[in-house]
Amino acid sequence: MPSRNPMLKFSNNIQIPAEEIDFQPIRAQGSGGQNVNKVSTAIHLRFDINASSLPEMWKEKLLAYPDQRISGDGIIVIKAQTLNSQEKNRADALERLHQLILEATKVQKKRKATRPTRSSQIKRVDSKKKRSQIKAGRGKVDY
Repeated sequence: MPSRNPMLKFSNNIQIPAEEIDFQPIRAQGSGGQNVNKVSTAIHLRFDINASSLPEMWKEKLLAYPDQRISGDGIIVIKAQTLNSQEKNRADALERLHQLILEATKVQKKRKATRPTRSSQIKRVDSKKKRSQIKAGRGKVDY
């Protein structure tokens, strides 16, 4: 039987133990038929960045990442309610947490400053001149 709180693994030496992720079942919003008021199928996932075992560099990047799911206290809250079972919503919330952490900690490539080539500059100016002549030709015609 699969574990209820599986571990999130990013690499061989970076992983989040199951104990650091808190799941709370809640009732889903919206229509749901007969079970909507009886069964708590939606999941609130809570993950405290500061108390986690992630590397310090990752914690800093996550805390600085502009995402509304990250509170000012450094707690990630993800609400999963689109699927019709608690286990599926739990897996969906874990996947969304995984994607959020990967996106926030992705290393951006340094931009190399480049200049347009001489021929591309000439082509650009020529096309602007041609376009200007076309538009100038649309004016009133004097007889």
